[in-house]
Amino acid sequence: MALRACGFIVFRRLAGCNPSPGNIEYLLLQTSYGEHHWTPPKGHVDPGEDDLTTALRETKEEAGLGAEHLQVVDGFVQELRYEVRGRPKEVLYWLAELRNPEAAVTLSDEHQDYRWAPLEEACTLAGYRDLQETLRAAHRHLKAQRD
Repeated sequence: MALRACGFIVFRRLAGCNPSPGNIEYLLLQTSYGEHHWTPPKGHVDPGEDDLTTALRETKEEAGLGAEHLQVVDGFVQELRYEVRGRPKEVLYWLAELRNPEAAVTLSDEHQDYRWAPLEEACTLAGYRDLQETLRAAHRHLKAQRD
């Protein structure tokens, strides 16, 4: 059985800017373990917990951003499948806008740094192709909503 994790691609629109996709930054967290990779907030589903609840809980735990800080974007969910130490893993990502672009990020012990980054920088930090493709898909979704 695959490990299952859920999280949010959290973005903010730069204050005072029009809603152009060029004015969007994505939140990535740098792990404090392993290869110190960069990833959106996510975590494992607890027994009896639904996927969206997991995404909200993990984003609150890892970045200090709760449901009151986030506006979930309709019509976007991406599933990634890959292996971790020889075991299959599935990750579901929803897309959420930070309601207040100035809201503070508060990291858990699982992470050592965070960064708000425009799309291409976020893709460079993300490293893994499937995560890069998910970030680009989120960006396309936001652009399509605007158009």
